[in-house]
Amino acid sequence: MSEWLSSPFFGISLSIAAYAIGVLIQSKLNTPFANPLLIAIMLVIAFLNIFSISYEDFNMGGQIITMLLIPATVVLSISVYNQLDILKKNWLPVIVGCLAGSIASIISVWLLCRVFGLDDKMTISILPKSVTTPIAVGSSEQYGGIASVTVTSVIITGIFGTVFSPQLIRLFNVKNAVAAGVAIGTCSHVGGTTRAIELGETQGAMSSISIGITGLISTFIMMFIKFL
Repeated sequence: MSEWLSSPFFGISLSIAAYAIGVLIQSKLNTPFANPLLIAIMLVIAFLNIFSISYEDFNMGGQIITMLLIPATVVLSISVYNQLDILKKNWLPVIVGCLAGSIASIISVWLLCRVFGLDDKMTISILPKSVTTPIAVGSSEQYGGIASVTVTSVIITGIFGTVFSPQLIRLFNVKNAVAAGVAIGTCSHVGGTTRAIELGETQGAMSSISIGITGLISTFIMMFIKFL
């Protein structure tokens, strides 16, 4: 039994099973608040605590899933290719939107960390919360951040984007599909993009391209903000 727990298959199997349960619950309740990722996280945490299984054992498989995030993110380029003509017509608003969103996200996080007295290490760890996990972890570790804190902040941001982005789009009466997609992708990376794809192909494509642009811009901004 101990050999199974310390093998990568345990973490992978538990993650898949927990997410499958989350998808099933969401299909039954039919509400965005029953987010499969959030449900899966809660189930995994509960399982590890109940059976006193260490995070290190679980993360043997978790690291493999994290590694697969990179090719999974690249797959989103298919929707971008399908909407290439729209992207060519709107390249300037897309870049400006990503730039504005990245600056607003990083500066607001930095200010809040200063208000609540968080040290530099925690601040660096949380700053890339709106960037997709592979880029966020790389940026965080490069400047002395804590990878686990970064991953947690990224996941929470993605969940919020998945749950609340449609409501916010309606609240602010955003009718332009390009604007909606850029806003979602810039603020909540892949997590929000999965929701943007459900709103429409254009929203999904613009959200997908915003992930990469926001990642590049945020990495550049972090080079300077770490000196503040």
